Amino acid sequence: MQRYLKVLRLFWSTAIASELEYRINFLIATVSSLGNLVGSLFGLFLFYRTGYSFSGWSWEAALVVLGIFTLLQGFSATFLAPNLNRIVRHVQEGTLDFVLLKPIRSQFWLSTHTLSPWGVPDLVFGSMIIGYAGKRLGIRIDNYLVSLVPLFCGLVILYSLWFILGSLSIWFVKIYNVTEVLRGLLEAGRYPIAAYPPTYRFFFTFVMPVAFLSTVPAEVMLGRSEISWLIGAAILAVVLFFVSTWFWRFALRFYTSASS
Repeated sequence: MQRYLKVLRLFWSTAIASELEYRINFLIATVSSLGNLVGSLFGLFLFYRTGYSFSGWSWEAALVVLGIFTLLQGFSATFLAPNLNRIVRHVQEGTLDFVLLKPIRSQFWLSTHTLSPWGVPDLVFGSMIIGYAGKRLGIRIDNYLVSLVPLFCGLVILYSLWFILGSLSIWFVKIYNVTEVLRGLLEAGRYPIAAYPPTYRFFFTFVMPVAFLSTVPAEVMLGRSEISWLIGAAILAVVLFFVSTWFWRFALRFYTSASS
């Protein structure tokens, strides 16, 4: 474990030093994140401006969901996209050979080799929205702490799904568009799951588990979630993580390297 922590520190310090050479990018990322946030708030406002509300979700409660979704966007932009989107390139260019030869788990290397600080604005804006809505709703500190459990599970679920799709590049080299489809489906987490018709609720809960990414953590934070949903989020996160690990090892059996 100590060896992996040292490697991780080396990876991230190098990545940050490299990215900070282009500091204007941070300003551009901030403006872009702010624009996306304004668009999301406007879209949510269109539902609530006439007094309409999603079943059981007030304006402030819906803001909590939007804040958690913005946090997930920041996490994806900071950790997932810079790493997992490169799996396809490693397979295409043959550089995966060098990754497999390193004295470290290939999944760990591919998942943590770099990061992008340009997702930090989304993390800040998401925290601000949650803080504002939480103050209006009177959310207690213990609710925030408990909600960290399903939020962490949501991050693991998102990572696992993304990595599984990235692993498909072993068979289908031009699989990049599939990860874009995944990101498009995850946009549904911008609103409470109650905003969708019953058929879509079933799909976004049991087929594509979007509900576990934003709605379930929000309900736990609001203090109204059933323990079964919390247990379900934890089980799903553990299962998907081990499936992603198994699937990567299975995919590597079919990898023939760039030289063969």
